[in-house]
Amino acid sequence: MTSIARPQGRIPRPGPVRGTLFAAVWLVFLAGPARTAWDALGTVAGWLALVALVVFAASFLLLFLVDAPPGVPTGRGAAHFAVLCGCAAVLLWTLGQEGTSVLPYLVVAAMQVLPLRAGLVVTAVLAVGNDLAGRLLPGWQEDASLTMAIAAVGFAMWGVQQMIARNRDLVLAREENARLAVEEERNRFARDLHDILGHSLTVITVKAELAGRLFDADPPRARAEVTELERLSRDALADVRQAVSGYRQPSLSGELARAREALTAAGIDAELPNSTDDVTGDLRELFAWTIREGTTNVIRHSGARHCRVRLSASGVEVIDDGRGPGDAASGNGLVGLRERAAKAGATVVTEALDPGFALRVVTRP
Repeated sequence: MTSIARPQGRIPRPGPVRGTLFAAVWLVFLAGPARTAWDALGTVAGWLALVALVVFAASFLLLFLVDAPPGVPTGRGAAHFAVLCGCAAVLLWTLGQEGTSVLPYLVVAAMQVLPLRAGLVVTAVLAVGNDLAGRLLPGWQEDASLTMAIAAVGFAMWGVQQMIARNRDLVLAREENARLAVEEERNRFARDLHDILGHSLTVITVKAELAGRLFDADPPRARAEVTELERLSRDALADVRQAVSGYRQPSLSGELARAREALTAAGIDAELPNSTDDVTGDLRELFAWTIREGTTNVIRHSGARHCRVRLSASGVEVIDDGRGPGDAASGNGLVGLRERAAKAGATVVTEALDPGFALRVVTRP
């Protein structure tokens, strides 16, 4: 059985460089104040505005290099936010209403580095402040679109925080479930080995002690006990091999049960057969491997919402409504499945649907 190791308690996130590049795209909306500051370079206010704008943009990008999820305060993030607020104040003083273009960026920064309630308060203050400034300050005009943009950015960042929090809880729950499953499997395996070997090893120990005492007193009987020891040890070894073989080879009914549980846990609607009576004994193991490989690819790669497994005396198919297995279509799983199918006189067929993907194993006529 293959498992994927995940870092404890961490959520897969884009790298800091990719996140910073994505944030840099949004700096295009600072073109207006940059142009105004450039046109005023002959004045002190123009130089101050240009320097403040450059520092503001750099500090905003550095926020996304801080390896902390949104809403979790850090000293570095708070320092960046303080710098952003200072630069915003300089821009508002030197450029007037043109400087309000930086307010949505302040909202993003506040929601990124401050606790949730503090970020929401900053969002409300900036939205109300922008609206009042447009109404009350001489020479300023009402800009309802910017006020709505500030509120929308705050709401969007709140949604991002909630999504990340839910994902973190989900990852932690999955890690705990995986740990408990491994522990349960380890305990079950230990119980099985104890049941298999406990009696045999006890008898072997007793007979070995008896044979040791009989070597001088009754050699023929001692040889008989040694012969019995050999038989018991071979039987015990056969029992262990049978147990290990049972762990390695999946059963058809067991794989259907595991597939139903795994698909349900992944939020995928599962449509599975309730009976395996139509499948002959020589194909049950192959069909079990097919269900395991097919449902694993559905869960890992397809993004499907529905998965259907069909069984018949001559074939098995796993169909989903997702985007297919992607690169996994040429991976080791399907390669191994094709090898098993070939040994059983069957054929593996894959088909891209619209939408979806189908994996079929059918016996050759």
